[in-house]
Amino acid sequence: MPEQNTAPGLADHAPGLADHAPRLADHAPRLAEHAPALADRHALVTGGSRGIGAAIARRLAHDGARITLLARDLARATETVAGLPKSARAHAVACDVGDPEAVAAAFAAARRAHGAIEILVNNAGQAASAPLRRTTDELWQRMLAVNLTGPFTCTRCAVPDMLAAGRGRVITIASTAGLRGYPYVSAYVAAKHGVIGLTRALALELANTPITVNAICPGFTDTDLLQESVTTVIETTGRDAAEARAVFTRHNPQGRLIEPDEVAAAAAWLCSDAANSITGQSISISGGEVM
Repeated sequence: MPEQNTAPGLADHAPGLADHAPRLADHAPRLAEHAPALADRHALVTGGSRGIGAAIARRLAHDGARITLLARDLARATETVAGLPKSARAHAVACDVGDPEAVAAAFAAARRAHGAIEILVNNAGQAASAPLRRTTDELWQRMLAVNLTGPFTCTRCAVPDMLAAGRGRVITIASTAGLRGYPYVSAYVAAKHGVIGLTRALALELANTPITVNAICPGFTDTDLLQESVTTVIETTGRDAAEARAVFTRHNPQGRLIEPDEVAAAAAWLCSDAANSITGQSISISGGEVM
């Protein structure tokens, strides 16, 4: 019986095995397409312990970002971090954005934890109401410190990181009060108009860099802070809960309050590559209150 040569038979399989290599390689781009949109980007969110800030933190964490929350109430911010997706890399830092030294220290702590800051969400804010004659110097200065100087200071701290990283997003949560006027909140309205001007100026200044600068302007939003305002209306006017809530919903042509997750969705889009050409904009989320 002639001796059989098995070598060619084995060799015949080599091309078949080799044929699989390109097919496996073909999967690499598809796998990359399924990576979270903000994978490994470091997002710092001020005022992140509750309301809109917490909603934005949840959304950006879901999209893969590393999260630093800045808040005056560290205990509450820590609770918010604990409620983020289990896969999230996040931590909280105590900070009053109205204090420039505290901002510098908080940003240094954020870098130690998660590296360079590539996304900044200026969400921290305060609103205080008073007629003009009762608007004290202290109230005026506090509204400017938190709502205008705070975003300026935070942005100044973050932009060098973004330039070094070759990409960056600055998003300021302003308000429809930055696009129109409301009575009895002149200090707040002035600060929010100021931060819209800051957004536009910085967008042009940084237009030739990979950084975009935008503002989101929500109308009255369904947060615990809004609920506190509803309670105040009830206590001071004797109105029932529905009537007190209507004081705020009547501003929205859709007859409702904005949901924090709606604001978070807009912020996530501005952070994405789909918004590379969107800069210097003040996006109203208000059901048509501002056009």
